[in-house]
Amino acid sequence: MLGWRIPKLANEPGQIEKLKEALETSDAVLVGAGAGLSASAGFSYAGERFERYFGDFAARYHFTDMYSGGFYPYDTLEEHWAYWSRYIYINRYLDAPKPVYEQLYGLVKEKDYFVLSTNVDHCFQKAGFEKHRLFYTQGDYGLFQCSEPCHQATYDNADVIRRMVKAQGYEILENGELGLPKGRETLRRIPSELVPHCPKCGKPMSMNLRADSTFVEDEGWHRASERYSDFLRRHRNVKVLFLELGVGFNTPGIIKYPFWQMTYQNPEATYACINYGDAAAPKEIAGRSICINGDIGEVLKKLK
Repeated sequence: MLGWRIPKLANEPGQIEKLKEALETSDAVLVGAGAGLSASAGFSYAGERFERYFGDFAARYHFTDMYSGGFYPYDTLEEHWAYWSRYIYINRYLDAPKPVYEQLYGLVKEKDYFVLSTNVDHCFQKAGFEKHRLFYTQGDYGLFQCSEPCHQATYDNADVIRRMVKAQGYEILENGELGLPKGRETLRRIPSELVPHCPKCGKPMSMNLRADSTFVEDEGWHRASERYSDFLRRHRNVKVLFLELGVGFNTPGIIKYPFWQMTYQNPEATYACINYGDAAAPKEIAGRSICINGDIGEVLKKLK
């Protein structure tokens, strides 16, 4: 393992200019995206956005953010899916409030690029990124799987999620937003007939999100993994920019540590990290690292 990070690199003079040059001169760009990228795009999980969509759950159970509500042990599947259908709808089927993903696509679309992401909100494809250049390692809010699981397959949930949301009293407006008809209140449960069950074994379905050993890596997941491996193999000794965006230390072994290691092993590579409050690199690759402490969206604007 490389040496520990050195935060003093962040925001040294000329980092934006160095990143701009690295983008222009690289033969390929590997984007590593974490939760900080979607946060910069406006997908906040607390505050006003949480209160707007989950005020009734907050008043009943006293949690203050979407993550906490997702782990709450609801008494019934009807209430569990009332919560999760709203959660999935606003974080998967609504567009991000800010065009940060579109800004990123504008910077890399003419390059030979690939995206490795732990995000599960589908923002890359909605912004125009090509599907065959994406690897979502941790799943997708838009997919169900058997909770057992009895088989290795996933299922699109768009239709049933919309039906669940409407069953709670919401209207889906023309722009996709959720609105309540005048005088109506939300219901904190869905009809029992909408609770999803596995079509093979009949057990309850769950989200296709990596939380434990039950996570399903379906055929699409494995094809994306192979394309990622192929991208790495083809660019092993060329001028690669490893562009890490909003990746923290919850799962550093997926993006952050491999990016450090691959930069160290390839003398032609450059490592760039944009992270609000935690932009850093190990001393072994400090001379080929660009660390910018700031909001990703604001930095991308400057790069444009």
